Amino acid sequence: MTPQPAGTAEQRDAMARLSWMDGEWVGEAESYAGPGRTSTHPHTERIGPMLGGSIKVIEGRSVGAGGETLFNAFAILSWNDAEDRYVFRSYANGQAADFPFEATAEGFAWTVPANGGEVRYVTTFKDGEWIEVGDFVMPGREPMRVIELRLRRRGDSTWPAEGAVIP
Repeated sequence: MTPQPAGTAEQRDAMARLSWMDGEWVGEAESYAGPGRTSTHPHTERIGPMLGGSIKVIEGRSVGAGGETLFNAFAILSWNDAEDRYVFRSYANGQAADFPFEATAEGFAWTVPANGGEVRYVTTFKDGEWIEVGDFVMPGREPMRVIELRLRRRGDSTWPAEGAVIP
């Protein structure tokens, strides 16, 4: 029996367009809590392919000065052949949902509904740096920055481990 790759060719091609994301990314997350009130913490993103490259798994984590977890999220990025679009399923802050996701020439963008508006995240990848900004957007108001990530790729990630054999 010849092994078959997981997923479809279209799914693997869609994920390959985002292969720059794979690896372990480290840097800082700066959160904005109102005018003149920010906090900055170490942040790591670990990203890798699974199911033969037909999906990506993503973990984001920010930690405090004592090493305690301040933020932790997990997401699965996939391609829906039938709808010709990405599917971004995120688990964070006790919630789980699918969010609109778009691959762009410079990186990607996604949107999360928020009380009275939405948070628009835009990630750019340029000169080896991952810069992600999240702006709260509400009708009739100027966008308000709520978070900014600045990350550099540390190297390959051993997570997720694919190919483990269970006896």
